Amino acid sequence: MNALDWIILVTTLLGIVLYGLYKSRASRNLEGYFLSNRSAPWWLVLLSIMGTQASAITFLSGPGQAFADGMRFVQYYFGLPLAMIVICITFVPLFNRLKVITAYEFLGNRFDEKTRLLTSFLFLLQRGLSTGISIYAPTIILCTLFGWSVFWTNILMGGLLIIYTVAGGARAVAYTQKLQLFIIFGGMALVGFWVLHLMPPDVQLGDALHVGGKLGKLNIITSGNTEKGFNWNDRYNMWSGVIGGFFLALSYFGTDQSQVGRYLTAQNNTESRLGLLMNGLVKIPMQFGILLIGVLIFVFYQFEGTPLTFNKELTSDVYRSQYRDSLTTLTAHNEQLQARQGQQARGLTRWVQQPESDSFRIYTDALRESSAQSAANRNRFQAWSKKVTDRDANDTNYVFLAFVQGYLPAGLRGLLIAVIFLAAWGSIAAALNALAASTVVDFHKRLKPTAGAEEDFKLSKAYTLAWGLFSIVVAQTAHRLGQSLIETVNILGSLFYGVILGIFLVAFYGKRIGGRAVFYAALVVEVFVILLFFNENVPGIGFLPDVSFLWLNAIGALGVVLVATLLQAFLRAETAPPPAPPTQSDIQAM
Repeated sequence: MNALDWIILVTTLLGIVLYGLYKSRASRNLEGYFLSNRSAPWWLVLLSIMGTQASAITFLSGPGQAFADGMRFVQYYFGLPLAMIVICITFVPLFNRLKVITAYEFLGNRFDEKTRLLTSFLFLLQRGLSTGISIYAPTIILCTLFGWSVFWTNILMGGLLIIYTVAGGARAVAYTQKLQLFIIFGGMALVGFWVLHLMPPDVQLGDALHVGGKLGKLNIITSGNTEKGFNWNDRYNMWSGVIGGFFLALSYFGTDQSQVGRYLTAQNNTESRLGLLMNGLVKIPMQFGILLIGVLIFVFYQFEGTPLTFNKELTSDVYRSQYRDSLTTLTAHNEQLQARQGQQARGLTRWVQQPESDSFRIYTDALRESSAQSAANRNRFQAWSKKVTDRDANDTNYVFLAFVQGYLPAGLRGLLIAVIFLAAWGSIAAALNALAASTVVDFHKRLKPTAGAEEDFKLSKAYTLAWGLFSIVVAQTAHRLGQSLIETVNILGSLFYGVILGIFLVAFYGKRIGGRAVFYAALVVEVFVILLFFNENVPGIGFLPDVSFLWLNAIGALGVVLVATLLQAFLRAETAPPPAPPTQSDIQAM
């Protein structure tokens, strides 16, 4: 980082903080602080939804995910457009008609207070933990670049964000997300251009994609089928994406207050729906582009040579261990492999236009073999790392960062680091606003009524600050997770989202099911989902099937519906009939 990088980085970050404070004027009541008085147009709703979902983890870990596993992660979003349609038909008109501040208020009216509090608690638990991980994502940039303490860097990053989030509420969140996304998309487009610019002079985009395809990185559509049948533990395939991704997206956008709060700021049903539907159309191409950058970086390293690790701190740790001599030998072997790999990649691109030739086949096979050897060397180094240090041995999260450090020019380096910070702030700010809203509306005001709007306003700021501090504490331990951050957040959400969604599905469509049945069903199914996920590590439950985390969303949602239906048959009927689900006029209201 030189002076120009620092100027761009500091100017961008301080500019966002000041802009957030400038936009922090809001009515001193709950609707003003949490929903910006329901005044947002659809395009601001769209940008706010995207800014909440696209965290720093998306931009920092996404390219690394593609580097390690190819493009198949994009299938994770295949269920998103379908979920947006269902939410627009069912969720949006009902939430707007009831004028709720949080989605969980509806459950209190539909069922009872204990069901409302349970659902809100599950949201607070998973979103609070996820927000801590989101704070940690940009922290690893500073720590890797400058060797700073994780502890103090987490405090610095969270503290700057908290300033305008506490001050401005939903209004500051929405307007800063708008500005942040413009900077983020511009910065990522420049990275894609620069990766191609760094390729050998005769290598064009089509040539680079051809190399990536031959090495298995353009695996956009996968079936999940193997010689033994469908692999239920395969994380990303067409079916897990469409089905599991549908339930995950339906729960995230339909029941997670961090997203519900974004489209409840809209002026009316039409503006909410437009924002959601456009998100369903834009999100998949956006994620495709981020993963494609990861594939291009992978191809670039075929010409440049893939290092043993992208985390230089791990190299220092292993050199200071008993594996020093072994690492020296492995490094020398890998350098020879890198030179050979570059020659093979150049040879392959020369014969791209003649795919039927023997030369094309020979270079393809040779490059595949070299790429496999490179992966084996990296795995061997990773195994040593795990034995000698408690740092994250999985360097997936460092791939993009290492490329930015080593190959981007001055100025663009500072901008890209600013991009990752801004992406983190956009999602974290919305999450803190949602956590505070649920805490105040669903818990504090129900258990201890407040005196009026002014007290509510001050209380909202206090809880926003409290959740910000909690998330910083969680961030202090995130470096021990040992896997891709983008997967970690999605796994954490999948442990709870399915059950939360199941409760809402019963509320919307289970006319005869009461609060007691759905409450106990949610408890039972939540325990089952957690046991299903940890079945390999918990003695006595190894008989449970081993399934990918995406399927937990469908299992949780359908499980709650099924168990609640069965329980209702054995429980005494509720004394008061439940409110009717949304009518056809509600559904058609625009």
